[in-house]
Amino acid sequence: MMRKMIVKVLQGDGHEVVGEATEGEKAVEMYEQLKPDLVTMDITMRGMDGLSAAKAIKKVDPEAKIIFLSNLDKEKYEPEIENIGGVGLVNKHRSAEILDLVNR
Repeated sequence: MMRKMIVKVLQGDGHEVVGEATEGEKAVEMYEQLKPDLVTMDITMRGMDGLSAAKAIKKVDPEAKIIFLSNLDKEKYEPEIENIGGVGLVNKHRSAEILDLVNR
């Protein structure tokens, strides 16, 4: 449900969504195939979590732009996200903040 909401928000602002993954491994595979301009990545995912998937994507493409989405404790995860080279961390329910980061 959250993915659908985020897709709707992004498409409503004129962005093209080229793929969706429910598992970290699939996200890495899709990144390698699709080479999107930007990735929105949930921290909590089945199998490989979003942080591990982002690290794998960054190994493939150190310039990858990844925005993390989560309802988890922002202060706990921000240092690791910064270390990975993520664009930022946004609460999934704050679509305006997602667009702010995407449009930067």
